[in-house]
Amino acid sequence: MRRIARDPVSRRRFFAISGGTGAAGALLAACGDDDDMSSTASPSTPADDEMASQFGEGDLGIVNYALTLEYLEAAFYADAARSGLFKGDDQALIEQIGQAEQEHVDALTATAKQLGGQPAKEPKAQFPLDDAASVLKLAATVENLGAAAYLGQAANIESPEVLAAALSIHSVEGRHAAVLNVLNGKPPTPDGAFAKPADMQTVLDSVQPFLA
Repeated sequence: MRRIARDPVSRRRFFAISGGTGAAGALLAACGDDDDMSSTASPSTPADDEMASQFGEGDLGIVNYALTLEYLEAAFYADAARSGLFKGDDQALIEQIGQAEQEHVDALTATAKQLGGQPAKEPKAQFPLDDAASVLKLAATVENLGAAAYLGQAANIESPEVLAAALSIHSVEGRHAAVLNVLNGKPPTPDGAFAKPADMQTVLDSVQPFLA
């Protein structure tokens, strides 16, 4: 979207496809036009830069940050699947989401290596598994947080390939979140028509209670 905002030809093509109204205009406004990109884009904050340094520099740092979150998600669903709290369709859903999260772990691990770095180490985690209802509620919280985390880093990713991979995972996290929101009696998209991003500090503070 930022490239579209900078390129008049791409912008005309985008508006020709989308009709140039509604969400298209809102998205381009959020990205900024040719004259105000520096003021309206979403650059990384000093706090995010400081937090990212523990994971590595640039795209590698963002990949390792995402990998750390995916480790936690995969571990959570593995524990939930083994808990004995779920049966039938609910158990199948927990296992299916868990498998997707493990595939995210595998993909991000490979991406970190391709970028020439070391993949982040898997943290030790512990999750409250008291009853099925509270676990489903926590699962929805985890998935909504994961989707917001990817969205929060999208503008900071430099490589088009890494960005495409991150957005493909973000899409799946959002779908997981929608299903779990509905199971918890909530709207599938609690933020409405436009998802809200979360910065790195907010996300890491949110998962801190689950780190053993």
